[in-house]
Amino acid sequence: MEKSKILVIGATGNLGYHLAEASLRFGHPTFALGRDSAFSDPIKSQKLHSLSQAGATLLKGSLEDEASIAEAVRLVDVVICAVSAKQIQHQKLLIRLIKQAGSIKRFIPSEFGSDPTRVWLPELDNGYNFYTTKVEIRRLVEAEGIPYTCISCNFFMSFLLPSLVQPGLEAPPRDKVTIFGDGNTKGVFMKESDVAAFTISAVDDPRTLNKVLYLRPPGNVCSLNELVEMWEIKIGKKVEKLHVSEGELLQKIKGTSFPANFEMLFIYSAFIKGDHTYFDIEPSSGVNGTELYPYLKYITISEFLDTLV
Repeated sequence: MEKSKILVIGATGNLGYHLAEASLRFGHPTFALGRDSAFSDPIKSQKLHSLSQAGATLLKGSLEDEASIAEAVRLVDVVICAVSAKQIQHQKLLIRLIKQAGSIKRFIPSEFGSDPTRVWLPELDNGYNFYTTKVEIRRLVEAEGIPYTCISCNFFMSFLLPSLVQPGLEAPPRDKVTIFGDGNTKGVFMKESDVAAFTISAVDDPRTLNKVLYLRPPGNVCSLNELVEMWEIKIGKKVEKLHVSEGELLQKIKGTSFPANFEMLFIYSAFIKGDHTYFDIEPSSGVNGTELYPYLKYITISEFLDTLV
């Protein structure tokens, strides 16, 4: 079967670059869209050069530039949007242009985190508007009848895991750690390059059409207690454990303004409320990535921690 032509919007970003790389690796004709400014930025221009060398077609444009997006959409079969949380609303123009083109076989909007329809934090309205926005975008895609797949990969391994889920730290502690709540609620971590591989595997798969692809691979679903125990084994010593209750964490979050409290917000969502894992995947609306693609290799939490020892 002929491989779909894929457009990656946000191709110089943390995830977008991996998506473009994976698209090329899996043999898809790949178009990488970057802002004008990206072509002169030292780091982003190097990413674009690398993608070009690997066979990608580079395009200039942004979600605010209707002409460039319309032209890019006309070139491809699949559109993957990997813009930052601040740009989620800007996908509305993209959705209108995809609808007008009528030729896109699959749209993957910029979700790539917790399933926003499953996050329930009534006690924390402030600072969680980006979940509301992601739900709004998904509902708009559904209402327009655009064929889609949403990717729920939960946390990237570059976020929180390098500090052993300790807000404000950049490296894992070796003497004392803070456990939030009872430490038994499980969260999910995925390496960005692995998220990209699962995403590209899904674009031409009829089983993922109009569904959420959930990533919860064995070895990547872990509680704070399990995480600390794993770390203790790797460093060969016990660490002191300090406990912060749900109420105490809530007070800390409310006493700090957004975005300074964003790490604590995400810890509360995943490791107190269980937003990554409290629900079963419903076959009518979701599929399990590791069940669909058992052949895909991925980095486990334990393997990632090995790099930090």
